[in-house]
Amino acid sequence: MKSYAHQRLLSLVGRYALLIFLAIVWLFPIVWIVLVSFTKNSTGFVDTIIPDNFTIDNYVSLLKNENGVFPFVNWLVNTLIVSVLSTIISTLIIIMMSYVLSRLKFAFRKPFLQIALVLGMFPGFMSMIALYYILKSFNMLSIGGLVMVYAGGAGLAFYIAKGFFDTIPPSIDEAAKIDGANKWQVFTNITLPLSKPIIVYTALMAFIAPWTDFIFSGIILGNNDSKSFTIAYGLYTMVFNSKGSATTYFTQFIAGCVIIAIPITLLFIFMQKFYVNGITAGADKG
Repeated sequence: MKSYAHQRLLSLVGRYALLIFLAIVWLFPIVWIVLVSFTKNSTGFVDTIIPDNFTIDNYVSLLKNENGVFPFVNWLVNTLIVSVLSTIISTLIIIMMSYVLSRLKFAFRKPFLQIALVLGMFPGFMSMIALYYILKSFNMLSIGGLVMVYAGGAGLAFYIAKGFFDTIPPSIDEAAKIDGANKWQVFTNITLPLSKPIIVYTALMAFIAPWTDFIFSGIILGNNDSKSFTIAYGLYTMVFNSKGSATTYFTQFIAGCVIIAIPITLLFIFMQKFYVNGITAGADKG
């Protein structure tokens, strides 16, 4: 018994030691980035972990745009507009499409699911050149065109939501229909209230994509005025296309990274329960 207890204790200590090590590995870059954002440095890469003198000048310079070159507030507003609109449109499309594919039986349903699965395997950036010329022909190389790109790809992201709807017993729908409810009433009054986890998960995923995207925003908005940029592409221009040295704005670039990470972090903290329930239930049945 003592030998078994000793082995179990060693195993437990080893697991916790491994978890602590992994936590340090994961958290160290984050802590370093946050600390560097409070460092005043214009000479390049910061090689210290703890700054000698803490300052908020990097955040003040970003928000005030004192040099008039990098309108960070405009980038923030543009990204928020794109992310919110894309989230609303994408969530509506995905939820309604997933419900239809889960509940309704129609011709070519299975071939459609198979084709959609194959199309979803191709990375989205493969279509960016075609999308650029299509939007250019309609004179839509703007925030509106960027929203259309993000919302247009929402239809192929239905598999997890469909899996969630598959876990809701059809007998609930049948009971509501017996009571006189039509399909729309069943969807809005029965299914949606039971689907908060997958709705939150879908909305989070739809929000994060445009909030952190660099490729499509750079392709579509790259030739526009800098005030029309999104955060990801704007911060890229701050470091690589600045008029001065690429390292001049390094600490301000880090401060911008911290700012854009705050909304996503808060969303995951407050929505963690729904997020986990949504992704686990959605993966339970296809």
